[in-house]
Amino acid sequence: MFGAVVLGIGTAGWVRIRDILAPLEGSSAEKLDVKGFVSRRSLESQQGVSQISVEEALSREDINVAFICTENASHEDGVRNFLQAGKHVCVEYPMALNYKTAVELWNLAQEKGVILHEEHIELFSEDYKQLKREVEGKSLQEGMLHFTGGVLKPGFGFLAFSGIARLTWLVELFGELSVTTAKMEQDLGSNYSKMTAKMLTADKKSLTWIEERGPGLPRAKKINFQFESGPLTQIPPSPRGPVGLFMQDLIQFSSKLMGRVSPEELHKEKNRILHCSELAERIQQFCQS
Repeated sequence: MFGAVVLGIGTAGWVRIRDILAPLEGSSAEKLDVKGFVSRRSLESQQGVSQISVEEALSREDINVAFICTENASHEDGVRNFLQAGKHVCVEYPMALNYKTAVELWNLAQEKGVILHEEHIELFSEDYKQLKREVEGKSLQEGMLHFTGGVLKPGFGFLAFSGIARLTWLVELFGELSVTTAKMEQDLGSNYSKMTAKMLTADKKSLTWIEERGPGLPRAKKINFQFESGPLTQIPPSPRGPVGLFMQDLIQFSSKLMGRVSPEELHKEKNRILHCSELAERIQQFCQS
């Protein structure tokens, strides 16, 4: 069994505790045992789990795993502290708000001989899986992904990092990308922001990623992918899968802990995560130059 601690009791932290307490039967997630949670606030027990201090979580020998579910700006410190203590870490994306730090954290995990896992539940969604099937084998000419959503609280970082799930979709669908230009439109008075990034695929096909946030904007994704065989302008509707997104991620992480994921798969995932972090930083540099 792997003793676990959850840092941060927002939505993600609450769901992590719920899923560890009631894992999918017969899955590797059954090997996790939640020992406590950490919060800056002083809280009652959550779902029967007691609050403990960070110091206790770092020092206890029966805690081998940390789930970092705090706001994005504090991910880096949480990941680094628990890796230093020799604990395995599962962190909500993004693990860091710059590329150099992400590389440092991966190197630290390797040095300590522990698993570092960045959550990407967007790759488990039925919408994404269906879209992946639709795109498979088609030759892209140009494409656009436009995300809208409400205003983020402070601490989520620049839009290219807070929205790295969309970037991950594009990289998983079309391979490694390069950024050619990016711009940011903002109205600080109304908390509105819109980032537009232009990228190229390896065979020089154009992709545009728009991340737009403001009061009252619906949470939605629009696509317009032009293929040689014709356009794809809607994400294919898909029924909700039988297993929740966070549970699927929990199973993937615990499978890594048990050595059930091949070194090749781990290497491929690490490369994709670092590539997306590097792209996000490049986009931020363009927007701020």
